[in-house]
Amino acid sequence: MRVTEHLERADEPVISFEIIPPKRGGDLDSLLELIEDLSRHRPPFIDITSHAAEVIYEETPTGIQKRVKRKRPGTLGICALIQNKFQIDAVPHVLCEGFTREESEDFLIELHYLGIDNVLAIQGDSAGYTKPLEHGRTPNNHASELIEQIVDLNKGIFLEDLLDASPTDFCIGAAGYPEKHFEAPNLETDVGWVKHKVESGAEYIVSQMFFDNDHFFRFVDECRRQGVTVPIIPGLKILRTKRQLTSIPRVFHCDIPPALAEEVSAAEPDRVGDVGVAWAIEQSQELLDGGAPSLHFYVMSNATAVNQVLGGLDL
Repeated sequence: MRVTEHLERADEPVISFEIIPPKRGGDLDSLLELIEDLSRHRPPFIDITSHAAEVIYEETPTGIQKRVKRKRPGTLGICALIQNKFQIDAVPHVLCEGFTREESEDFLIELHYLGIDNVLAIQGDSAGYTKPLEHGRTPNNHASELIEQIVDLNKGIFLEDLLDASPTDFCIGAAGYPEKHFEAPNLETDVGWVKHKVESGAEYIVSQMFFDNDHFFRFVDECRRQGVTVPIIPGLKILRTKRQLTSIPRVFHCDIPPALAEEVSAAEPDRVGDVGVAWAIEQSQELLDGGAPSLHFYVMSNATAVNQVLGGLDL
């Protein structure tokens, strides 16, 4: 079922998750245990992140060497596992960064063959290097361009003219930024870019993580003011360590509210998780009470905290 259909047909708040593939050669058993754990909350869909090749630096006997490798392959296989073994709709992330249009088309065709009909089209983070491109091959530079490519596939339009091409039927999600994208000059301009993604074919929006609901409600209001009417799903991260007070703002460009930062800083290390869970419960309940159609949790690889949050909500 399409994500939009799940949202339309739900008679209670939709709870969904995002997970990350294990590192290259990692343990599949732990991933299976994670999905089993999450499945008891009956999520209609689970997002799976994608990862382009990136630059890494490794210490070797001859010194530090620069290498380019994909540290987390496996998105396609995990999607098939979730959808066919667990009967939960998989939503793979499809990236602009690090992939050519031809590679994106191949990935989407494989998803189509597997019966996976939901995707989240995002620009992706910089891979740390410029990928060499073969003659005539180009990347999508913006999420809106990738969305347009997926819409073309839904119409049976491929990069090469193909006779009797079979159209796909992808439901396309896109990202939104309650505190604006770090490259945008202001929220109003950034929402204009969100609107362009919707006009290009995105059918719903999933927000970047945030810890202050005022940001989300203001973002939704600005989207509606600019005529964006598609569902907007709030994305939530449960803070678990003191280190995240600096890593989350640096990586995801979102603020940690002073009250949360002060409480985490004052807590003993083994109590930080309790602080994060309590904050997420209050934040989640306020979002639901404020009319949010669903909650989307950035779980990544451990379900302990999200189980505690969902156990504390009035669902």
